[in-house]
Amino acid sequence: MIDVLVVGGGPIGLATAICCARAGLSVAVAEPRAAPTDKACGEGLTPAALRRLAALGVDPGGHPLLGIRYTDGRHRADALYRHRPGRGVRRTTLHAALSARAAELGVGVLPVRVTSFAQHADHVAAAGVEARYLVGADGLQSRIRRCCAQGDEGAGRPRGNRDRYGLRRHYRVAPWTDLVEVHWTAQAEAYVTPVADDLVGIGLLFAKGTRGDFDTRLGAFPALLGRLAHATPSSTVRGAGPMRQDVRRRVYGRILLVGDASGYVDALTGEGIGVGLAQAEALAGCLAADRPADYERAWRRVSGPAWRLTGGLLWARNRPLLAARIVPAATRLPWLFSTLVNHAAQA
Repeated sequence: MIDVLVVGGGPIGLATAICCARAGLSVAVAEPRAAPTDKACGEGLTPAALRRLAALGVDPGGHPLLGIRYTDGRHRADALYRHRPGRGVRRTTLHAALSARAAELGVGVLPVRVTSFAQHADHVAAAGVEARYLVGADGLQSRIRRCCAQGDEGAGRPRGNRDRYGLRRHYRVAPWTDLVEVHWTAQAEAYVTPVADDLVGIGLLFAKGTRGDFDTRLGAFPALLGRLAHATPSSTVRGAGPMRQDVRRRVYGRILLVGDASGYVDALTGEGIGVGLAQAEALAGCLAADRPADYERAWRRVSGPAWRLTGGLLWARNRPLLAARIVPAATRLPWLFSTLVNHAAQA
């Protein structure tokens, strides 16, 4: 019997396995897909995320990010990171780096898909493996969460017409800025993340009910479209959503949830990887102490600040009168914009 079976071998699943291995626990990862895999995500790592990766012995290559820029075509507000830069990193590059580090620590990856499990008094059995604990790190649409939360009324239910979705594609072009650019319109945002000296990622976030493919939606951002006029698409369009996942709890006896599987608000502030890494560290500490119930409180401690900031900004985004004032307000109050960005980036 091993100590921990992590279901899901994405970046946060692998980070959880690495944290557990470093804490002296025997751990394996169940993941049927070969690494690295790609998905729609912003690919911007905050300074805090880089610090947590470095603590795990992971240093993925990418493009330096000096801060965040908000623009709506008429107004522009820049907030620079105060202490150290972030980094734009391709999802596949990050995944490969974490996979290599997990292999260095002897973490086995089992090419199996976990579709069911049985929880007993002293262990959990899944896919022919017995482990003292099972960790669900299987993403937004987590099967582990759905199985555990069947009796939790309202858990994971969609948010109606305010559900949000995302699309992402890369373009072969030299970055024109060392900032993450967030372009705003009345109904959507476009995120520009430099991830290499000749590559940028474009992520589009929008509400349920709006229509159009990637190119149609990109046309709503003429300034950005002009930047990409002579650029060549270098990846297929990938989508994600609905983003909002309300989860009542993260601990079900010997089964715990981490990363997107443990709940998600929105990609609006780009803190997903950083928060997931903090959750992974907290989870490993609780399991190493054989106190899984403590993880719920630890999860709220490390996730709460980002959730509150994202939730507040999303609340304003969903109100037309306020949404139109977000970028002008950031322009008029640069000190406040910078404070909020740096609070999120360093947490």
